[in-house]
Amino acid sequence: IGIAQAAPVNLATAQPFVVLGGAAVTNTGPSVLNGDLGVSPGTSLSGFGAPAVVNGAIHANDGVAAQAQADLTTAYNVAAGQAISPGNELTGQNLGGLTLTPGAYGFSSSAELTGQLTLDAQGDPNAQFVFVIGTTLITESASSVILTNGASPCNVYWKVGSSATFGTGTQFLGDVLAHTSISAKSGATFRGRLLARGGAVTLIHNTIVRPSCAGAVPTPTPTPTATKTSTSSPSPTGTHKHHHSPTPSSSGGAGNKHHH
Repeated sequence: IGIAQAAPVNLATAQPFVVLGGAAVTNTGPSVLNGDLGVSPGTSLSGFGAPAVVNGAIHANDGVAAQAQADLTTAYNVAAGQAISPGNELTGQNLGGLTLTPGAYGFSSSAELTGQLTLDAQGDPNAQFVFVIGTTLITESASSVILTNGASPCNVYWKVGSSATFGTGTQFLGDVLAHTSISAKSGATFRGRLLARGGAVTLIHNTIVRPSCAGAVPTPTPTPTATKTSTSSPSPTGTHKHHHSPTPSSSGGAGNKHHH
């Protein structure tokens, strides 16, 4: 009760990107990017031919990448401006071993993760976690971030005042908004985004998956089933379209709903 909720961070047009660099993006080995790749105002994207896989669009210093960088700057400033309550000031503490509830957390200088960090949404799927880090973010090898009680990687943001470095085999979650650069060592995996404003993003055999978020695409899920008859039968006379089951609708109505 009385916990200051973190202000939502809106990535706007940076949202489709899983990797966005400022100066360059370089990759070594069979990295997999499930989302868009971009760089701006730099132009260099290297190492993204085979065996690397980019399941998304590639924007090398075009208008899309430039707009994404502008929106990243806005989102970064919103994240940086979060109000940190005194109890959420974690300067000098290792994130490993902690279980944190929704809110904004601050590190006046660097933040370090050794081991496992647990983010507990306490049953609220919209719970926001924002980490406001003054300088560097460093994860040791085999570190991880775990979500419990409805927490979503869509609502986890890491504002990094200088650069972020992810150790070998780290399993990380959330959107990393770095002022300068981001470096991921071999085997580190991400559910989220690696977004660097000024410097380079460096990948070595990493997997970065853009999380599918409920709010990302406004598709109202209840309506297709509610208006099934009106949408699926454009011609009222086309009765052959309706796969009318021989069973009476009283029992078969629910049954043929989930024809898997």
